Amino acid sequence: MRASLRFLFLALLALWLSAVAIAAVATDAATPEAAGLTEGDWESNLFNDDKIRLIFRMDDVGFCHTSNIAFEQAANEGYVSAVSVIVTTPWLDEMVATVNRHPEVTVGVHLCLNSEWEMYRWGPVLPVTEVPSLVDEWGYFWPSRALFNENEPKIDEIERELRAQIDLALAKGLNLSYFDHHMGTAAETPERVAVLRRIADDYGLAISRWFGERPLQGYYTIPPEEKPDKVLELVSGITEPGTYLIVTHTGLETPEMMAMSDAFVHPWAPQPMASHRLGELNALIDPRLRAVIEERGMEIVGYDVFRERFLDQMREPH
Repeated sequence: MRASLRFLFLALLALWLSAVAIAAVATDAATPEAAGLTEGDWESNLFNDDKIRLIFRMDDVGFCHTSNIAFEQAANEGYVSAVSVIVTTPWLDEMVATVNRHPEVTVGVHLCLNSEWEMYRWGPVLPVTEVPSLVDEWGYFWPSRALFNENEPKIDEIERELRAQIDLALAKGLNLSYFDHHMGTAAETPERVAVLRRIADDYGLAISRWFGERPLQGYYTIPPEEKPDKVLELVSGITEPGTYLIVTHTGLETPEMMAMSDAFVHPWAPQPMASHRLGELNALIDPRLRAVIEERGMEIVGYDVFRERFLDQMREPH
C-alpha cells in the first residue's frame, strides 16, 4: 500500500513539474531576459498606461564625417529619435548643420572624456592648461577609462569640462533635451555621478537611462550581418508596456571609417568597426522593423517628453 501511494505521489509530482516547464517555455518570450534586457532595469513605466514606447538613441554622432552621414540616412529612412553628439571633434559644425535639419529628433550631448581611436584623436573643449589632469602629454583625452583614471583626474576639472561641452553645444545652436556619457567615463564614480546630477539640475536637462528605460541589448558584438535580424527579434519580442531604449553606433564602410582602429584594443569593441556600425545602421532602416512597429502600434519617443513631463522623477539607475 505504501509503495502504491509513493508511486502515485511521484507520478503526480512529475506531471506537475512537466506542466511548470511547459509553461515556462511558453512564456519565455515575455521575460526581460528573453527580450535582451539587463537584470535590474525592468522597473519603470512613468506614463502609467498600456503603450509600448521606443527610444532609438544614436551615439557618437559628430565624431567623424561618416557618422554624420549615417545619422542623416537613419533619420531619413529609418528610426532615430535621440541623437547623442560628441562636440569635441573637428566635425562639430557639420554635425550641427546635419542634426538641425531634423528637428523631429531630440538632441543630447554625449559627454566625452576619452579619445579612443588610433591616429585620430581629440581633446577637451577647454584649453588644456585649464584641465591638465584630463589629457595626455599631447593634449588629447586618454583612449581608455583605465588610463584616464591612472592619471588621477581632478573632479573640479571634470565638471568644468563637461559644462563647457554643454555650453558649446548650446552656443552652436543645438536644441538640447538631454545628455549621456561616452564610454561611461563621466559616470564611473559616485563623485562623477554627483557632477552629472548638478549639471542636469543647473541646465534643466534629462539624463538618458535615468527614467527607468528598459534597454534592449544583445546585438553590439554579434556579426554585422546578423544585427538587423537581432534588433527585429528584440523589438518583436516586447510584450509589456513601458519605454524601451535601443542604443546604436552607426556608420558606413567608407575609407574614413575603415581606416579607424581602436587605440587601446578594448575587449568589448567589435572589429572591424565600420562593418559593425553599418550593421546597426541597416538594422534601423530595415523595412521589416518599420512593419512590426506600425503593426503593433508602438510609439517612437525622444527625451523631450521626459524633460517636459518627468524631470522631477529622474533618478540614478542601479
